[in-house]
Amino acid sequence: MRTYDKARIWRARWEAIVVLLALSMLAGCQGLSAGAKSDPTPAPQQNDPSDGLGVNPLSLDFGSVPVASNKTSTVTATNNGSSDITVSSVTFSAPQFTLSQPTIPVTIAAGQSSTLSVTFAPTAVGTISGSMTITSNASNSPATVSLSGAGVAAGQLSESPTSLSFGSLPIGNTQTLSATLTNVGNSSVTLSQANATGAGFSVSGLPLPLTLAVGQSTSFNVVFAPQASGTVNGNVALISDAINSPLNLPVSGNGLAPGSLSANPPSVTFSNVVVGNEQSVSETLSNSSGSSVTITQALTTGAGFSVSGLNLPVTLAGGQSTTFNVVFTPQAAGSVSGNVAVVSNASNGTLNIPLAGSGVEPGTLTPNPSSITFGNVQVGHNKSISETVTNTGGSDVNISAAKATGTGFSISGINPPLTLTAGQSITFNVVFTPPSPGSDNGNLAITSDASNSTLNIALSGNGTPAGQLAVNPTSLNFGNVVVGNNSQQTAQLVASGATVTVSSVNVNNAQFVVSGLSFPVTLQAGQGVQFTVTFTPQSTGVQSGTASFVSNASNSPTVLSVSGTGTQPAQHSVLLTWTASTSPNVDGYNIYRSTTSGGPYTQLNSSLNPGTTYTDSTVTNGVTYYYVTTAVDSNNQQSVYSNQAQAVIPGS
Repeated sequence: MRTYDKARIWRARWEAIVVLLALSMLAGCQGLSAGAKSDPTPAPQQNDPSDGLGVNPLSLDFGSVPVASNKTSTVTATNNGSSDITVSSVTFSAPQFTLSQPTIPVTIAAGQSSTLSVTFAPTAVGTISGSMTITSNASNSPATVSLSGAGVAAGQLSESPTSLSFGSLPIGNTQTLSATLTNVGNSSVTLSQANATGAGFSVSGLPLPLTLAVGQSTSFNVVFAPQASGTVNGNVALISDAINSPLNLPVSGNGLAPGSLSANPPSVTFSNVVVGNEQSVSETLSNSSGSSVTITQALTTGAGFSVSGLNLPVTLAGGQSTTFNVVFTPQAAGSVSGNVAVVSNASNGTLNIPLAGSGVEPGTLTPNPSSITFGNVQVGHNKSISETVTNTGGSDVNISAAKATGTGFSISGINPPLTLTAGQSITFNVVFTPPSPGSDNGNLAITSDASNSTLNIALSGNGTPAGQLAVNPTSLNFGNVVVGNNSQQTAQLVASGATVTVSSVNVNNAQFVVSGLSFPVTLQAGQGVQFTVTFTPQSTGVQSGTASFVSNASNSPTVLSVSGTGTQPAQHSVLLTWTASTSPNVDGYNIYRSTTSGGPYTQLNSSLNPGTTYTDSTVTNGVTYYYVTTAVDSNNQQSVYSNQAQAVIPGS
């Protein structure tokens, strides 16, 4: 066995050169890779009728189809090839189009065809466009057929008039009224029945069944022949295939007995009419029977009562009415009673209408306070003051209008017209919202039928400048920050013009956090407050956001723009090099590492390292490592450790 000079190996000198290599960020490479991807979706095949599956036609137009109905058209698929073709799916881009037959999948032999039935069922009025995609094992799959159609309203009947009133008709007589039916839909309508209900009502002049084309009309008659006195309500039900079937035509009429007068209302009461004013009530006299009645006189009694608008004599036919006015003009406060006696040749020859009324003294409106001063109000803000108006008179007061004039003045909580009884009050708000700095004067005018018909309330206020809120700087850029780490910067909020209260801050990106402020924050004009923004990226890439400070300043919200870039933590490795051993028969080297100077060491290589360089890629950021090597000869004899080399790994 050959002698091996171990001493020479032990005396060998080793030198290690540590080189720190920063690996490139993976994110950039990944982004490049993602950008280089191609779209995996194949381009649709064009339909070639000479090869594979031929489709005819390539487009279907269903035209106009009534909503809630359907129409079916066909497409022929022909196998132009030499072997069977299987259609595996037929899909549609719009739900209004469906395949009604055949059942899919379907196989088409060479030279044979299959008929595809496509149904269009519109669910709403309007044009629908879509496509049918036929997928098969043919060489030109898929084949596409363009589809279109329009949903239109179904047939619909309209009647004119929408009801018939025959009025009053003596028993034993008849009256005929005409009505018109029109097809206002978009398809024809077939009328099958016209059923009249109600005693004495019937239909004539309507031959059934009857079909009306779009826009076509037909007229018919409804006849009323009362069988007894009294009101009769009925209906004509028109049955058809229209969407609004049955269409009902309400009918009404009144059978009359012999002439008799009635008054509506049967008595008249005038309440709290102001002395010197007048109030008018409409009164109606009706002949509720089948024979005419002639009125010759209308006599009034009671102080302050009169009638107007009744020109006598007047004759009322059966069912006819006449209207006139009963007027009360009190001469003094207090209650008055009276009567209107209507004299005629009716069965009730004298019809008495009792009258009652009360006269009151005029009402008066009193304000509290009598004028309103708002003092200083910041521009863009408002101040509200309560105002009360009381009716201090003896009669109702009808307020017809309330209007504030003058720059910035308005009212709320009062909505004329309204009535205040004697002693009643109403409280509402007067608001001052100055649009610009300076003094403003105005007036609140309340219009009514009180003795003081226009009540004026003086208004005044002074607009002061609105506060402004600024942020300095207006933007913060945090630059590159390693993901999981954070970076802080400060900024300042500054008030100007007037006191500003900052109520909150809203940040629209959770990777940015505002701290150092306790809300609400009140700043005097010229005063500032500092705060901190912390950026803690959660992922790589550019991050941006805004911090919006909400305040009572005129420029609220005040916005601070923030941005920064999240970066990957750096990956490091250690490159070791040493001088080759001068001893003969050296087969390779072992490399050892420790986190403690002087060891103990752990071997890194699993097999002999043949060269004089070694890269350690298993290092951890922020750790210091210590390296030694040994030479190993052909007899697997290992030298002592070389001198120690140190490598300090950066923290990021």
